[in-house]
Amino acid sequence: MQTIHPENPEFRIVEIFESLQGEGYNTGMSAVFIRLGKCNLACAWCDTDYLKFGMMRLSDILSRLQTYAARNIIITGGEPTIQPHLSVLLDALKAQGYRLCIETNGLKPAPVQIDYVAASPKACYAEKYRQQCIEAADEVRIVADGDVLAFCAEMEQKIRAAHYYLSPCEIDGQMNIYDTIRQIGLLNARADAQVHWQLSVQTHKWAGIE
Repeated sequence: MQTIHPENPEFRIVEIFESLQGEGYNTGMSAVFIRLGKCNLACAWCDTDYLKFGMMRLSDILSRLQTYAARNIIITGGEPTIQPHLSVLLDALKAQGYRLCIETNGLKPAPVQIDYVAASPKACYAEKYRQQCIEAADEVRIVADGDVLAFCAEMEQKIRAAHYYLSPCEIDGQMNIYDTIRQIGLLNARADAQVHWQLSVQTHKWAGIE
């Protein structure tokens, strides 16, 4: 049954801003971030208040984007894939020639309009990922919120990607850098290692930008 979308739907918008991508393969890339509200997970260490959002119509979002120079758009959250009418927003952005990236927890498939998928599976919800997750992404980023070695090995098998990253977990302004790089070393030292893990840090926080 075909879904009927309103002509000018509203979206849960936490914020829209222009900045540089601070983490992962595209670090330093100029982009407009569209942060959408609500999530289907609730990680204790999440640094985004995804429940504080306002409703914004598609036409107003497109008007706002005209004030920015970047031609890359990063759809983030919260969790973008649970947003109502997301395909309408993505179709409108593609029609205007934007390159679309998505940051997703990877539990639901990435929309077909997306050009670059950054999946961030959460080890604290490992059982959910054993049951269902996406099968491919451009990059996988996992937060080292404990001993995540076994979870990383599982995600290597479940999600095919060109790049795999481990990121430190930040709690109360402190990042577990040492433990993160220790685990990266162990992952890459495995005799049967099939992928190479790298460090991804939220460099935008060091740079003092959003």
